[in-house]
Amino acid sequence: MDKGYKVYGTFRRASSPNFWRLQSLDIYDRVSLVPADLLDMGSLMEAIKVSDPEEIYNLGAASYVSTAFEQPVGNAEITGIAVTKLLEAVRFFNQRIKFYQASSSEMYGNNSMKIQNEETPFMPSSPYAISKLYAHWITNIYRQSYNMFAVTGILFNHESPLRGLEFVSRKITNGVAEIHLGLKNELVLGNLDAMRDWGYTPEYVEAMYLMLQNVKPETFVVSTGEPHTVRDFVKLAFELVGLDWKKYVKTDKRFFRPLDVDYLCGDCKKAKKLLSWEPRVKFEQLVKIMLEEDTRRWKLFLEGKSFPWDAPLYPGELNIITRLSRENKLSKSRKR
Repeated sequence: MDKGYKVYGTFRRASSPNFWRLQSLDIYDRVSLVPADLLDMGSLMEAIKVSDPEEIYNLGAASYVSTAFEQPVGNAEITGIAVTKLLEAVRFFNQRIKFYQASSSEMYGNNSMKIQNEETPFMPSSPYAISKLYAHWITNIYRQSYNMFAVTGILFNHESPLRGLEFVSRKITNGVAEIHLGLKNELVLGNLDAMRDWGYTPEYVEAMYLMLQNVKPETFVVSTGEPHTVRDFVKLAFELVGLDWKKYVKTDKRFFRPLDVDYLCGDCKKAKKLLSWEPRVKFEQLVKIMLEEDTRRWKLFLEGKSFPWDAPLYPGELNIITRLSRENKLSKSRKR
């Protein structure tokens, strides 16, 4: 919008609409909303026909990796196959539309490389990752087959205060804010040793935009090149509020993935060279930004003020029953 774009956003009709992020950014009334569903090609074609876009950014996916193990077929259809539907709709209506596909660092999986770039072999380790890989390759195939301006951005973890509470970064900052304000006394997490390349979402979205302004369509890695463990994230967040993380953090096997990715770290030299893009917000600043915003929200909540926010409506994860949580409970009962 700041670039003078007329922005259309697709949304999936639901019994409980959720636009809190647009509202919190104070842009809800500035976005033209178009109903669409990634499982329904007709609705995708209608969305393109109604908006008549110059650029399409496909950020739609079932993006929570752990859920992909619970719903692998749906994840394949939403995150993977739906991209073919979108590309077909573009090919049918207007092949001059520039198309951005959100690929993921999860596609690299547990490969042996200590830093991943555009040439690193993929080794997906989850239904989500293999679905993203399908979407990644089908986008490249359409680019080569039909001379479409279709790009893929392999983005490593990108975080902000708008991140969903099911994701570990926001789960940490929201939990630490609650503990700091005396609203809870523990934070339950999964694998603390998983190492990720954490960046700041607004900067990564700028990289997406730059990819579609590039002279030719290509694949780009977007990352910081600095790996940190989940434990590092936890420790820093607690330090920022003057608390010892070891007194409050517990681990639970139900929050471990069936097959986890141990290490991801990206090399964005190509983006630096061709897009003149590089990350500015470092890890410590990112954690501080997220923690301060979650703390601010909880303070407003305690004051009884109304504002768009997800935390009060989010179900307690320990109450959600999955195969992993059930097996964990059975294991504990047997030990007793």
